[in-house]
Parts: sequence; structure tokens; C-alpha cells
Amino acid sequence: MADDQGILLSANAVAGLLFPDARAGAPMAGSVPAWLSAAHTLRRARDAAPAPEADRGALVQGPVGDRSYEAHPTVHDDGTVVWWLVDDTDHRLAREALRMERERTAFLAQASNLLLSSLNLERCMDVTAQMAAEHLADAALVIAPSRGRELPIVSCVRGGTPVLSRVAARPHAVPGLAEALQGFPPVPSRWIDPATAPAWLVPDGFGTVGSIVITPLPGHGVPAGALVLLRRAGSAGFTEGEEVFARLFAARAGAAMSAARLYAEQASLSETLMRDLLPPLLHQVSGVEYAGGYRPSLDHERIGGDFYDVHPAAVEGDASLVVLGDVCGKGLEAAVMTGKIRNTLHALLPMADDHQRMLSLLNTALLSTHNARFATLVLASAVREENRVRLRLTSAGHPAPLILRADGRVEEAPTHGTLVGALPEVTAETAEVTLAPGETCVLYTDGITEARGGPLGGALFGEARLKQALAECAGMPAAAVVEQVQMLASEWVGAGSHDDMAVVVISAPRTNHLSAVGGHTRGRFTA
Repeated sequence: MADDQGILLSANAVAGLLFPDARAGAPMAGSVPAWLSAAHTLRRARDAAPAPEADRGALVQGPVGDRSYEAHPTVHDDGTVVWWLVDDTDHRLAREALRMERERTAFLAQASNLLLSSLNLERCMDVTAQMAAEHLADAALVIAPSRGRELPIVSCVRGGTPVLSRVAARPHAVPGLAEALQGFPPVPSRWIDPATAPAWLVPDGFGTVGSIVITPLPGHGVPAGALVLLRRAGSAGFTEGEEVFARLFAARAGAAMSAARLYAEQASLSETLMRDLLPPLLHQVSGVEYAGGYRPSLDHERIGGDFYDVHPAAVEGDASLVVLGDVCGKGLEAAVMTGKIRNTLHALLPMADDHQRMLSLLNTALLSTHNARFATLVLASAVREENRVRLRLTSAGHPAPLILRADGRVEEAPTHGTLVGALPEVTAETAEVTLAPGETCVLYTDGITEARGGPLGGALFGEARLKQALAECAGMPAAAVVEQVQMLASEWVGAGSHDDMAVVVISAPRTNHLSAVGGHTRGRFTA
């Protein structure tokens, strides 16, 4: 108890043990801790001015030795104050531990969200280094497994931005780094001498290293790398709890980096495979003009069930083979089937002059794959003869090709047959057609004629509209015909759903006749 002048009036036995100098008549200053004496002085100043009744009993806190106490004041009418002290050390430690645990949990949740929001490996490494530098250490390095003789390293100093570098260094030069890169448990920081840190491990301008933590970045079966944490000399070293927390963070970072690396590998593999499945770019071959266009059923996909190929003749003067097909179904599964068909047809090119035999062998190959999918095809053998193009056309369950004459007439090639991959035998009839200069043969899939749209949104584009559109393309180059058909079909569909759409155009280019030389030749033709 103390009066309004700060003089101690009395102290019970427990207070006497806690404060040996606290005796009646002694001033509080020097007898009790400074924080308690200052609180009493502040209390006297407050009592001199009007204050809310609740404020008159406000407690204060402070240390006494290695313990923590709460001091609760009781103010009497004569101005004396009784200070009741309560040991709250355990409660304070529990509150501090709970606060730290909440902060760490929030940090780990934030780290997981940031790391898993990107499947880009370099981005994951940058986020890992920057977050570790801001929350766990003065600087952080993310080291990926070596590529040849170089270590990919992303370093970041607190308050800075991540920096990517490639260092020709030996991981064994740093205790625990080689083991961490192999996924072994981390070496305790007290076993690592900061003075032995090589120059490439310390960011420029960082200063003297005081302590180092090296922990693995575990991945999915394969280590994703290592995380290195640095603190400057003069800073507190890493505690055991901080090292454990660093491993929790590293586990999340490693999982994100491993997922990003796996995604990059799968994307690269998919891109490689997709390049073989994409329709080829067509051009003029042996004096015959070719053009093609393809639109998958889903705009976000690049491949589907429609396909086409042009196989130039192995010998100049022989016929080139054009294939256009439509596999049952859509998307990736249909695209895989198209790949099988295209590869099989490529293997059958030596017998390209016999359409019936090619279709029969392809049918046998598809039936033996135990695949429930089937396909329709149209084969076209094209050869330039003087200024004309001679075609042999064979349909296997596919819409018959359309012939666009120079005067705008559209004819349907007289060919039909059964689809492949469904029946034990394939039958087909082959039609022979000749294209004069400027005339065109159009191969198409039913995705065009069966496209639904129009003013009411449900009408089929149909063969009649296709023929009308082609009639307006008389004399146009092959590429222009393809573009016109694709544009009209796309406008008809609008934003509605549709099947895969493919079109291939074979044209006999308009030519100029070169007269005979010396009367000994029949002359030749040039496009």
C-alpha cells in the first residue's frame, strides 16, 4: 500500500519476499520495480483529474526477475492505493505461444495459397525465396537440383526481389547441402559453421553470416531442391522451433515446386505429341494445289476427331494421296484414334494406288485394336496431267466429295462405301474425275453440313447451303475456297456448340500454255 505521495505504507510478507527493499516509510521508487513505481505516479496524476470509474482500477503488467506479474490497483477515498500483484507468467507464455501458432498457421496457409496458385516452376521458386526472406530469415536461397555442372539458384534478401542465377559450384562445399538436395533430413544449424559459407551462397551486400539453416524441399518421390536460410552476424541464431517451422514451410514449397515441374514435363510431352496430331499445312505439290482447314468442336482444344493428310508421290509423275477422315467422338480420345489411323495409312502408302486394299487393311487393323470407335474416310489420288488434274475418289462411309466446275456448277462425285473399324468387310466404289484449270474438288466432314445455327439457332447448315457457297467460289484459289467455307460455317454456328469441322480443297491451277519448241514437243503448261 502507498499513499498519494508515493510513500510505502505497508507490504505484506509475500510482497516483502518479492521486494526486499519494500518497507513502510520508504519511497516506491527504488523499492519496487520501475514499471510499478511509474504506474503509481501515473495513477496519482489521473486521480487529480476526472476519470471514468472503470479506469481507476486498470491493471498494469511488468517483469520481476524472470517472472511476469499483473498489478491491480484498488484506490481508497483518502488517496492511498493498494497494489495486488498476480503472477501471470504461465498465462503470458501460453498466450504468446498461441499468438505465434496462429501467426505461423496463417503464414503457412498464405504460403500454400501463393505457391499453389501457379504451376510455373520459376514463379514457385521466386515466391518461396521471397516469403522465406520476409518471415523466416534475413535472406533465403532456393536451390534446385543441378542441371549439368550448374546449380539453378533463386536468392532473395529481406525487402528485396528474387534474383535467379546459375552457379557452377559443388554442393559438397556446404555442410548439409548435398544431402538436402538428395532429400536426406536436415543438418542442425549449430553444426554448420557460418564462416565456411562460400561466396556464392551469400547474396551481394549481405554482410557477415551469423547462422545458417539448410533444409530439403521434399517433392513427389524426387527431391525438389533445398532451402537455405541466412541470418546476419549479431542477430539471434535459429532456435530449434524455428528450424522445425522452416521444415514445415519447406514441405509446402517443395510440393508446389514438384507439382510445377511435373506439370511442365507433362505440358512438354503433350505439346510434342500434339504436334504430330495436328493437321499439316498444305501447299502445292507436283503442280496440284492443296489447302485445308480444321476447327475442333471445343475452341480451347487444338485437336479432335477430324483429320486430313496429303502424302506426296514417292516418284515424280505418280499420284499423291489425300486422306480426310472423321473418327467417332470428340476430344483427346478421338484424336488418339486419328493418330492410329494416320500412322496405319502412312504405313500402307506403298499400295496407295489400290484404295480398296488400303481400306480393307486399315479396317482389319482397327478391328484388331479392340477399340469401339469407328471412322469414315475419303481417299483421293491426284496427279497432274498437262494442265489438268486427274482424281480417283473413294468414300468409305463419308460424304461424297463435291466438284466445283469453272462455270459455278457443283457436282457430287459418284462414290460411296461402308465405314471402317466396325464391320468385318469394307466395300467402296471409286470414282474418276478430271479437273480443268481453275476447277476444284472439295472434301469435307459432316461437322460442316450438320452444324446447327442460323437465325433461329437450330437449323442445319446442310449440303444445299454448302453447294450454294461453293458455287460462289468458282475460279478462286484453293486457300480462298477453304477460308470461305470456314467463315460461312462459323457464322452459321455462332457461339453455339458444333462437331469437329474439316475441309480439304484440291485445285487444278489456272495455267498458261507454252508453245512447242522446234515442233518436236507437244509443249508444256505452267501455273
